[in-house]
Amino acid sequence: MKTAKAPEPTATGLPAQACTNFKLRQLLRSVSRLYDGQIAQAGLKGSQFSLLSHVLALGPIAPSELAGRMGMDASTLTRNLRPLIDKGWVLQGPGTDARSRLITISADGVTKHAQARRHWKRAQQLLADRLGDDELAALHRMIEHAQSRLQAVDANEPVGRTIKTGR
Repeated sequence: MKTAKAPEPTATGLPAQACTNFKLRQLLRSVSRLYDGQIAQAGLKGSQFSLLSHVLALGPIAPSELAGRMGMDASTLTRNLRPLIDKGWVLQGPGTDARSRLITISADGVTKHAQARRHWKRAQQLLADRLGDDELAALHRMIEHAQSRLQAVDANEPVGRTIKTGR
């Protein structure tokens, strides 16, 4: 009977097939299922709740600034805003000049956000219950640390630069 040979570790000490991108996507899918399941009870997707939260906190705000604050590109923001505008929860009106626009949350949007926030709080609690406070706090610290390091690299890296892997 053959046994599988253990993969050789890379320079990081992790097995070669321990793809960080894959692992993070797995985690994100699990967390998203938990939040989406709760927030759906208010008739929203998790991404829509996040967008409403940002507009509520930052609005009135230019679409380009909102996209930047949320870390998404303008076309993704436009696509995600459309259903919220169509339902009347978010308004897009004139900006400071003829070519600009401002995004604001409507009274119905504030009501919808408050309704969804109760479900979001439940998702937060479920995640804390499943991971435990210490592990959740450690996860937040690791995410914040990694994000600050990666954003610093993004700001200093020219587009299209190849990163050497040491192999």
